[in-house]
Amino acid sequence: MPANFPAGEPGLLDQYGRRATDMRLSLTDKCNLRCTYCMPSEGLAWLSKSQVMTAEEILRIVRIGVDRLGVRELRLTGGEPLVRADLVPIIAGLRAAHPDLPISLTTNGVGLAKRAQALKDAGLTRLNISLDSLHPETFAQLTRRPFLDQVLAGAEAASRAGLGPIKINAVLMRGINDGGAADLLGWSLQRGYELRFIEQMPLDADHGWTRDNMITAAEIRALLAVKFELSEDPRDRDGAPAERFEVRRPGSAELLGTVGIIASVTEPFCADCKRTRITAEGKVMSCLFSRVEVDLLALLRAGAAEADDDAIAARWQQAMWAKPKAHGMDHVGLGSAGFVQPDRSMSAIGG
Repeated sequence: MPANFPAGEPGLLDQYGRRATDMRLSLTDKCNLRCTYCMPSEGLAWLSKSQVMTAEEILRIVRIGVDRLGVRELRLTGGEPLVRADLVPIIAGLRAAHPDLPISLTTNGVGLAKRAQALKDAGLTRLNISLDSLHPETFAQLTRRPFLDQVLAGAEAASRAGLGPIKINAVLMRGINDGGAADLLGWSLQRGYELRFIEQMPLDADHGWTRDNMITAAEIRALLAVKFELSEDPRDRDGAPAERFEVRRPGSAELLGTVGIIASVTEPFCADCKRTRITAEGKVMSCLFSRVEVDLLALLRAGAAEADDDAIAARWQQAMWAKPKAHGMDHVGLGSAGFVQPDRSMSAIGG
């Protein structure tokens, strides 16, 4: 274990000089899809209601993060956040407490069409929507659910409600949906969505991930080059996980939009990471691939003398101070660089 967090230092600093300002907070581990790269077909053993943070506890943790620890951006994740019945009141409470805080939500879009306007009215800033294929059969194969129409309707409703820029998150699976990469980009550009391809990460509940089966960032760029010309986006990446590219038709100067590629495995960006993660049961994960978790919820629910804001902030700071330099994956596979896959799947961590 590293030395204790240095006294007097502000914010969520780690021992390598990175300071976390982007908070990812999971509202639930439950999900109404069963994506093959995330969980088994029968689902997982969900947390009980008493194990999950209440709305009041969520508001308090965010307040401590923003007011005491320098958090400047909040992303609400899951599981699937839309399955939480109190989602709209949570967002309204966060907005009332933090009028200028960017608050985004990552969702699979199922049920979004009915709630998009309410989310906007409550104070949500924008949305990330997971969508891996535009073809019903392929979508059903990947998610094990026939809900493509709901997702597309949700994206349209979110756009009408003003929850933009809407980002579309897609994971390509070899031999399943990789052939539709360029079409998905064209569809996104036509609607003003910002598409981001994400390398499949070793965060599946079945632990069946292999490096050989993963579509790499280099392969994604090659798949898109069949129909589009990509050039580096001149804007500063500023610690964002996605490397952005400007998109044009071959031989044309007209800018169609941008596309992002999140290459966590083959082109990692650990040195510029600004993220801190809180799981649905109130545990700090300093890294998406961390096997170490620090419990804030137990402290939050302790006696008043133990659970003041200073004590919670100090424990959070200590958890982030211990953040590893990098996740340990290399270009060959698991194990060769000391990487051990976390026990949790993506849905249980919060993306």
